[in-house]
Amino acid sequence: MKFDLHTHHERCGHALGTIEDYVKQAIDYGLKYIGISDHTPYFHSEEDQLYPGIAMAKSDLAKYVEEVLSLKEKYQDKIHVLLGMESDFFPDHFNVYREQLLKYPFDYIIGSVHYVHDVNIFKKGRWEGLTSQEQVEVKEEYYRLIQQSAKSGFFQVLGHIDAMKGYYPEFSAIETNMIDSTLEVIGQEDVAIEINTSGKTKYCGGWYPSDEILERALHYNVKVTFGSDAHKPERICDEFELVQKRLKEIGFKEWAYFVEKKRYLTAL
Repeated sequence: MKFDLHTHHERCGHALGTIEDYVKQAIDYGLKYIGISDHTPYFHSEEDQLYPGIAMAKSDLAKYVEEVLSLKEKYQDKIHVLLGMESDFFPDHFNVYREQLLKYPFDYIIGSVHYVHDVNIFKKGRWEGLTSQEQVEVKEEYYRLIQQSAKSGFFQVLGHIDAMKGYYPEFSAIETNMIDSTLEVIGQEDVAIEINTSGKTKYCGGWYPSDEILERALHYNVKVTFGSDAHKPERICDEFELVQKRLKEIGFKEWAYFVEKKRYLTAL
């Protein structure tokens, strides 16, 4: 069964195409489920749209939900359209995000850490001038935040759990035991992680997370799902079959999708 739980659209300010463009493309590609999961607004900001090039305005959220639900009904005979959201995880503002997102009938919410020490993980040059020990501290804080997001009990999926390597491939070589402890927590909390194929759009190439992390994830009984993180319709389900094949080689037997926040497992 073909599905993709991680897609964006023009409302976030850095993706191309309307939501309907993604739905139509998914139908053309033969998907059974297409998840629409744009970025949460910055709910903790007093501004309606803090960063127009990163996330939708707070005033747009209700319209986003309404549009996805309308398309869900319009195309119900051709594809299952899932209402998702990729939510930032800010521990200090978690309750605000939770309160806002509980207002809507999401099928799933992806929890993603995009900021460490108040700096975007994809900011080019953020590693410049850091000592080896400081690099370790940044990486460990990243995984502490991911652990907290897993323990929150709010997310069905954790997004791109080694994406900090995006513009700094050397990130993967920074030695720490935090990855294993994080995967252990994720397994205990029974939250899924996504295999996200958008790493190919950054310096690091490949997928998030790495094969090595996926092998450790299997050891800790972590459930997996698929998300292209498409920012243009053509990238929907990008490398789906390759991911499917690799997961089988690693030893996974199934992967997950979500409807009304209930997890369903389907054979690889």
